[in-house]
Amino acid sequence: MLINLHSQATTTPKVRAEIQENSEPAWVLAERFGITEQTVWKWRKRDSVNDRSHTAHRLQTTLTPAQEAVAVALRKTLLVSLDDLLAVVREFLNPVVSRSGLDRCLRRHGLGNLRDLKAKVARPKPSGFKAYEPGYLHIDVKYLPQMADQTSRRYLFVAIDRATRWVFIRIYSSKTAANARRFLRDLERACPLRIRTILTDNGKEFTDRLFGLRKRAQSGKHEFDKLCAELDIEHRLTPPRSPQTNGMVERFNGRIEDVLQSHHFRSGEELEATLYRYAWLYNQQLPQSALGSKTPLQAMKDWHKLKPELFNKQPYYRPGCDT
Repeated sequence: MLINLHSQATTTPKVRAEIQENSEPAWVLAERFGITEQTVWKWRKRDSVNDRSHTAHRLQTTLTPAQEAVAVALRKTLLVSLDDLLAVVREFLNPVVSRSGLDRCLRRHGLGNLRDLKAKVARPKPSGFKAYEPGYLHIDVKYLPQMADQTSRRYLFVAIDRATRWVFIRIYSSKTAANARRFLRDLERACPLRIRTILTDNGKEFTDRLFGLRKRAQSGKHEFDKLCAELDIEHRLTPPRSPQTNGMVERFNGRIEDVLQSHHFRSGEELEATLYRYAWLYNQQLPQSALGSKTPLQAMKDWHKLKPELFNKQPYYRPGCDT
């Protein structure tokens, strides 16, 4: 049988029952069981051998019921802190009330946490990206840390499709228009989709259409813009100082940053292999909540069944990294 005893109990139910049944003097029983005479008398007066609750039957408080009602009403109406309410109660209701006593009063009425009482302001939900069919890609560049075997840092070019979340990455030693053009050429060859639109920031590697904070007409001479025109791709730019417009690729860059922070790389070659491996896993193995728990490649295959005209070639699983 499971017996629950207070941690400071000096007797067991068996000893208590024997005390209640024994008529010997209290001092005899006290010496026999190693307890005080008061303990003997206490158990002789009781009918049960179980411990009673130590919870007070009456709460000790200096506030009258009327004063408690006023304090509760002030808390609900003014939404003041405990210390501010204490000052008001001491000034106008009860000068001897303690802080702990007032706190217990508020807790008894469910008003202990002030934050729960304040009306929560409904924040507008962030607007999601407009739904597009596959072929709308976000492109961005991320700095990579310089490794011990390198003389300079390198740059990660990232492209992600808005509809399927399919990603494509390349690493270059410099962030130039020539490398941006090279990246777009590699992207167009590797992507199963027919790329219709590309969104980039206003970096010099992508465009010459921005001067300060003012847009100007496209010169038609920038290497990246020229290749977009050759491939019949619309090149859009994000507004100045608004990285959230290109937030989809920024979030993927956040994933890349987590990989960089959680791994120790001994060389630039090891870092590059890890990033390419992660992009491969991201496309083929990592389900995305935005895609209904599908991987980007699964989403791309579903789109191919629905609208094959959006694709240049059929998407398929690759046995290894597409480097």
